[in-house]
Amino acid sequence: QVQLVESGGGLVQAGDSLRLSCKASGHTFSWYAMGWFRQAPGKEREFVAAISWSGSSTHYADSVKGRFTISRDNVNNMAVYLQMNGLKPEDTAIYYCAAHRSPYTPVIGTSQGPFGSWGQGTQVTVSS
Repeated sequence: QVQLVESGGGLVQAGDSLRLSCKASGHTFSWYAMGWFRQAPGKEREFVAAISWSGSSTHYADSVKGRFTISRDNVNNMAVYLQMNGLKPEDTAIYYCAAHRSPYTPVIGTSQGPFGSWGQGTQVTVSS
């Protein structure tokens, strides 16, 4: 499996943008679908976005659709990104990236179960 390190979080105002990065170690990064999840204070961790191993397929939670974009670089940086535009106070959470347990397997739905490797998380705080 891959080891993951997130970065890019911070304190911003409503309407601002942030770009989260998740860098992977290990030469097998490009084999795995990747996801972003988040956990707000007092709430369970929830799905945000996912991308296939090739980057050709993505899907999003309804709450972020049209505002967030997931992408990946399998060649140079071995990383997955989450571009977050139009941030809202309700986007405040710790954001985690995760790698699918199985290589070359698509992400179906929003469950955390298929994801086997997780980063340590990066805090995003959006003030109103």
